[in-house]
Amino acid sequence: MEAEEIFRTVADRASLSREEAADLTRAVLLTVADRLSRGEIRELRLRLPAPLDESLSRSRRTLDKFGLDEFLRRISGRTGLNADETSRGVSAVLTVLRDANIGNTFDHAMSQLPSEFRQLVWQE
Repeated sequence: MEAEEIFRTVADRASLSREEAADLTRAVLLTVADRLSRGEIRELRLRLPAPLDESLSRSRRTLDKFGLDEFLRRISGRTGLNADETSRGVSAVLTVLRDANIGNTFDHAMSQLPSEFRQLVWQE
């Protein structure tokens, strides 16, 4: 799945503009990367289309532990979206990434996050 298709799908699922969806997708990846090991970031970068892989390269190089509320707050701060838009949008981003055929990489990345993060991925 190409980046533009990911942005369109996120926009449709989250009722956001395409630009908001693109910003949100990048913010989610950047914030998720703050929680992942370097090896997992490297694996995700290999599987994501450009320019999304670049979002992961801008993350901190030290593992930062924070919970779901802080995760959503950081994304909201990076995007300017309100709490409802952020929550709905993050769910859309994570679900689209899961469905984007990036192999087991998504599951491995999610396994490094606290279990509360899994509630954001839509079960279809």
